[in-house]
Amino acid sequence: GHKEWINEVNFLGVVNHPNLVKLVGYCAEDDERGIQRLLVYELMSNKSLEHHLLGRGKSPLPWMTRLKIAEGAARGLAYLHEEMDFQLIFRDFKTSNILLDEDFTAKLSDFGLARQGPAAGLTHVSTVVVGTVGYAAPEYVQTGRLTSKSDVWSFGVVLYELITGRRAVERNLPRNEQKLLEWVKPYISDSKKFHLIIDPRLEGDYPIKSVHRLASLANKCLTKNPKSRPKMSEVVEMLGNIIDDMLPPQEEPEAQTETETETQVAEETEDGLGETGPGKEEGCGVNYVRR
Repeated sequence: GHKEWINEVNFLGVVNHPNLVKLVGYCAEDDERGIQRLLVYELMSNKSLEHHLLGRGKSPLPWMTRLKIAEGAARGLAYLHEEMDFQLIFRDFKTSNILLDEDFTAKLSDFGLARQGPAAGLTHVSTVVVGTVGYAAPEYVQTGRLTSKSDVWSFGVVLYELITGRRAVERNLPRNEQKLLEWVKPYISDSKKFHLIIDPRLEGDYPIKSVHRLASLANKCLTKNPKSRPKMSEVVEMLGNIIDDMLPPQEEPEAQTETETETQVAEETEDGLGETGPGKEEGCGVNYVRR
């Protein structure tokens, strides 16, 4: 609607972060069909995270790519919650609102339902419940009380979507599998069955420890008490640790022994490197005595 369109223009006009989609332009005109509204974003050539998790991409997203997408999206939310002059609660965080550029960098889009956070001294914003079924935090659905921790809950849901390759709610599955969080619950505490919830399109190409750690982070985000959920800046840090542990260790260059250094210098001297005058070789910064 028009209200959401205005909201989007207003918020995207003031936010600026590598993990938020850029608004290039907008247009609104009246004609015989009513008000025609248009938003122009930067090109996001790899479409949305939802597009890939539903198997519409050319190939399934590798595990490391999934982790980096999660980290990018977390950075975007952390910026909105903690790094601006005012707090912004996204309120509709889900895979279809995570767009991917040519390098699969995640950028949050669709700020139509975003809401400014509580004023100083207040703990929450009271508002009409909106959002997408399966992503909204339970305390928000039940009371209409909105906080940044509502977004953290939604982020936890998306982490399980990255792990399983399933939607938060899938109506065409058997009844006991339709709600993602209810379906995964029996598996996450059973190490022998845990692998059964991992996206089969990954074909086993993932470190099981890394998947366990991501599920553990998701569980922290999905804590029933919103005050016990981590801040998004803490989520960013934890995701960074999971990613770092997957990278190969960097080898330290071997230190040269004194004998090796003397041999190298002698060889360079014999080759006549940097010879410029009596008793000095400026090319390698070493003084030599001519015999």
